[in-house]
Amino acid sequence: MPIIKSAKKQMKQNVKKRARNFPVRTELKSSYKKALVLIKEGKLEEARKFLPFAYKIIDMASKKNIIHPKNADHKKSRIALAFNELEKKGGASAPAAEAKADVKEEAPKEAAPEVKEEKVEKEEGKE
Repeated sequence: MPIIKSAKKQMKQNVKKRARNFPVRTELKSSYKKALVLIKEGKLEEARKFLPFAYKIIDMASKKNIIHPKNADHKKSRIALAFNELEKKGGASAPAAEAKADVKEEAPKEAAPEVKEEKVEKEEGKE
């Protein structure tokens, strides 16, 4: 537990920021992964419809300073590169897209953990 008053305040701020940023970060990761999986599986039309949504989520995370703007550009570029390669193949599974996707098949994750807001009590007179 922090002792200094400014550290206590910073701890409260960190809890609030985490609660605010966590849903955006999870949405970013899941939409990015979904876009790459759609491309990897060769679902051209579904991927084409999903790309604007994925770009929107990536840009929003960048705007909110959850990820660096260049990181956002990198993610969008990788999606576009894999999509263009899939388009050249005509919707068939593209081996180069699979190599660049780096997507791991995982079991479904649990819902976002609840963030507990800890009250910082004044420790005056408790010693």
